[in-house]
Amino acid sequence: MTVTRETVLEALRTITDPVSGSDIVSAGIARAVTVDGRTVRFVLEIDPGKSEAYGPVRNRADAAVAALPGVEKVSAMLTAHSEKAPPDLKPKQPAQPQQQAPQKVPGVARILAVASGKGGVGKSTVSANIVCALAMQGRRVGLLDADVYGPSQPKMLGISGRPASPDGKTILPLRNHGVTMMSMGLMTGEDQAVIWRGPMLMGALQQMLLQVQWGDLDVLIVDLPPGTGDVQMTLAQKTHVDGAIVVSTPQDVALIDARKGIDMFRKMNVPVLGMIENMSTHICSNCGHEEHVFGHGGVAQEAKKLGVPLLGEVPLHLDVRLAGDNGTPIVAAKPGSAQAKVFLDIATQLVDAGAA
Repeated sequence: MTVTRETVLEALRTITDPVSGSDIVSAGIARAVTVDGRTVRFVLEIDPGKSEAYGPVRNRADAAVAALPGVEKVSAMLTAHSEKAPPDLKPKQPAQPQQQAPQKVPGVARILAVASGKGGVGKSTVSANIVCALAMQGRRVGLLDADVYGPSQPKMLGISGRPASPDGKTILPLRNHGVTMMSMGLMTGEDQAVIWRGPMLMGALQQMLLQVQWGDLDVLIVDLPPGTGDVQMTLAQKTHVDGAIVVSTPQDVALIDARKGIDMFRKMNVPVLGMIENMSTHICSNCGHEEHVFGHGGVAQEAKKLGVPLLGEVPLHLDVRLAGDNGTPIVAAKPGSAQAKVFLDIATQLVDAGAA
């Protein structure tokens, strides 16, 4: 039997919070619940002054989850939120201007940026599926959701809860589907807007890159916001980026901005590994009729013109959207589907090229 995040939460709801009297899920004590195959991890975020009372609670929660069918390993951690919360990602002073060569992120072999010139082309969906496809191929992978204003990776990867910090300085990222992930969406409420100017964004990005314990990764995928602004420039200037992938839909209005994105990376000496055409074609699930909603072949023509590879053409399909909304990208939810095979093929190309 396959264990799911929901079954884990149901088991945790059987454990009573000794302070509030409700269950530890409703009380907000059980946080950062992730399921990685047969391994379950969660955090009990408590008041440090009541740590002795929560030792037995952790043991009962550990036992309840371990008893679930399909669970082989449980990692339950107590964290004191008032003393050892993750560092505030809002910098106290603006990020300093570029003064040194781009640096490597400790433990990370390669960094790949997934970008788009225009918003709404499905860049985050592509990023989530590529990183899951790489994990399915045995790569040690991470995903940094750098779209600070509109973080969507926690939803797409089925990850929730506030990351823990062992020392108040470094951040422990969360995991699901074999992917280590960090996002501003984990540090703020779902309905809370991030209203920051450029220097604050730049400082937050540097902290998420360098103060997160990524561990040993073969590749870290950075899901960039749309456009060619401060986040893109900071990433390329401060960090050694091994390559960029540009996502676009086929129509001219999207390709215009994709062209600008490629030009930006070239000016910043970041190799462009290729382009991906998202929403390439739509096949009716009832009658099988194929229709090119956004035009046909636009990205292939643009890639040829710019001298970069076309890595894949992803069809517009309801299952891709449903899978992302449900927290299990299509490559993990339906790995045998035609939509998943496109992402798996893109991941294979990146591995074969030595990029991931």
